[in-house]
Amino acid sequence: MAPPRETAKDLVEVRFRASGLRMLTIQPVENEQIKTGWHWRDCRTRRYCAGVADYEGAPAEASARRNFAVIIPAFNERENVAPLFRALALAFETHDLAGELVFVDDGSTDGTFEAAEAEARQFAGPATVVRHGRNLGKTEAILRGVQATTRRFVVLLDADLQYAPDDIPRFLDLLDQGWDVVAGRKVGAYAKQAVSGIYNWLAIRLFGVTVRDGNSMKACRRALLLEIPLRHNWHRFFVVLAHMRGYRLAEIDVALHPRVAGVAKFDSRGRILGGVGDLIVVWLALRVSTKPMHVFGGIGLVTFGVGAVVGLITLALRAANVLPPPIGYRPLVGLAALLLLVGITLFAMGIIAELVAILHAEIESLRRELRIRTGAGAS
Repeated sequence: MAPPRETAKDLVEVRFRASGLRMLTIQPVENEQIKTGWHWRDCRTRRYCAGVADYEGAPAEASARRNFAVIIPAFNERENVAPLFRALALAFETHDLAGELVFVDDGSTDGTFEAAEAEARQFAGPATVVRHGRNLGKTEAILRGVQATTRRFVVLLDADLQYAPDDIPRFLDLLDQGWDVVAGRKVGAYAKQAVSGIYNWLAIRLFGVTVRDGNSMKACRRALLLEIPLRHNWHRFFVVLAHMRGYRLAEIDVALHPRVAGVAKFDSRGRILGGVGDLIVVWLALRVSTKPMHVFGGIGLVTFGVGAVVGLITLALRAANVLPPPIGYRPLVGLAALLLLVGITLFAMGIIAELVAILHAEIESLRRELRIRTGAGAS
């Protein structure tokens, strides 16, 4: 199940072709063999996007089972807090896990924060409870949890107990094998199966994602969640965004248990249009942002060409003294002028968008270079 590895001596430069990034230069390592864990041809990075060089002879890092945090975003889940902490404590003891809990209360109004604080004080291992003053959303809660820990790996677990904490070691073991993101695939029938099926089908068709379920329990390196920008409600596209940046994805089956307390926070009917709309926005953002001139410039040239043809036809008809229609030639002249103007405008937008994309790539490159120098990608 482990991803293929390749080796190279005295690595001097690493080219980030993904996302239009600049070339970064890494100094060669003397008398060491770098284990890149990535494909040279398609630049599917494993370590270097986070700025971490993994080489033989370096101090051995703790395994994922000893260096991880479970991030739990929650909103109005008071009744599930105590059973959740008990299940996590049992799983940690059974599987000899040495992780950290980060419970993020996303503006709950039912006493979830107070219940989590009480349970965290009794938890055997390190546990942190943070709180949003108001409900900001699951994506914001996840990112707050990532900021609250320094562990190398993170597991994203819902607070509704529909995913079993006993599955955590399976995710961590795959991360230890070199995978960047491990996604769970829900097994069995569940209420939102149709909605998830539509989203996952579109994700596979639009992006070629190699996993079949992007809306389930996940685990990854913490550095990925720091690097990949996530807007409001974009937690559901994290797998897609990681795939598009060339990270290695793995998938395992996980059982989805029925909710025993509380109420679901997402209405399936309302999520269909919103989820599909957001997915199209992500597709446009990923496709258009890399080569905007190809999109705007191409459409602009086609529009300009159609307008030129309409104008030439109009001129030819007048030159041949062809009788005009009852409304005259003015509509054709107006249409030609409109198409020419729209074509020029779209082409100009393509030029401006291309300049913006270049600046964005420069900024992203500087951010990664800063992360390498400060060691922020090591976590």
